[in-house]
Amino acid sequence: MRMAHRVLLAILAMVLLCPRPASAAQTETVDRIVAVVNEDIITQYDVEQVMRPMIQNLRGQSLSPDRERQAIARMRGDVINNLIDSKITEQEVKRYKIAVTDEEVEGYIRQFKERRSLTDESLKAMLAQEGMTPEEYRKEIRLQLQRTRLVNREVRSKVVVTQDDIKKYYEKNRQKYGGSTQYYLWNLFVKLPPGSGASDRNAARERLAQSSAELAAGRAFEDLARAHSRGEKGIEGADLGWFRIEELTPQLRQAVQELKAGQHSAVVESDFGYQIVYVQRIEATAARPLSQVEAEIQDILFRETVDSRFTTWISELRKRSHIKVVEP
Repeated sequence: MRMAHRVLLAILAMVLLCPRPASAAQTETVDRIVAVVNEDIITQYDVEQVMRPMIQNLRGQSLSPDRERQAIARMRGDVINNLIDSKITEQEVKRYKIAVTDEEVEGYIRQFKERRSLTDESLKAMLAQEGMTPEEYRKEIRLQLQRTRLVNREVRSKVVVTQDDIKKYYEKNRQKYGGSTQYYLWNLFVKLPPGSGASDRNAARERLAQSSAELAAGRAFEDLARAHSRGEKGIEGADLGWFRIEELTPQLRQAVQELKAGQHSAVVESDFGYQIVYVQRIEATAARPLSQVEAEIQDILFRETVDSRFTTWISELRKRSHIKVVEP
């Protein structure tokens, strides 16, 4: 099943937030209610199930104890809010009696395995690592599909992108769809620390002047850059790749604009030292007419509108719901 935009992915991600049955050993944790959402509850165990891998990842970032506590507190608030949204959408699924067949569930799982090149055994192993049984997984996939169908009904089906919307977006983003020239660049450079004196700057220019002499004698720029790729003799060389002229610093922009393919600049002063820049290739792309990008723009506008409508829809559901967060 194809998810066309980030919002739907976010909704589908809520499936991971669904509370799972607790064992007897977890009864004490489960009994503490964290939030009430209409007739349903969210427990401490539900929150901890979601937060556990997130906290493990956080603790691998070597934060100070204070920053880690602050991050966990923010994370807990986000998780509770997501669980509330998940409960609300689940309740809407029940209210509209949105059904998904066993065949649809199995079809989704089959496509998932094909995309990931998974066998039945490897899928079971993956689920086991997450503490989930195949039966629980099928239940969550069913709910995921039900939520997707709910969003399609309540949000996506009500979004219309007009031809006028598309034209306005195109006119507003002319630079994006206009023609451009790109330059494939290499360079040789000498780094200097901030505040370097005149003697250091002169020495840097002299080292690059020697490289210029090698180039003038017929040495290929690419070979010379590769020879200095490890920074021998204080000079470094690099294959920079493709750049549009507006992406370059003012100093480099001026130098590159004067060059043809196969030419290199004189020594150029830059923010971090000195360098020689080489234009290996130049490619110009033609402007893209509206007829060529219309479908692309329609998709962009559709996703943006769905994102906005979904946020409004969830907000309205929250307003109509009885929600109480119980924190110690």
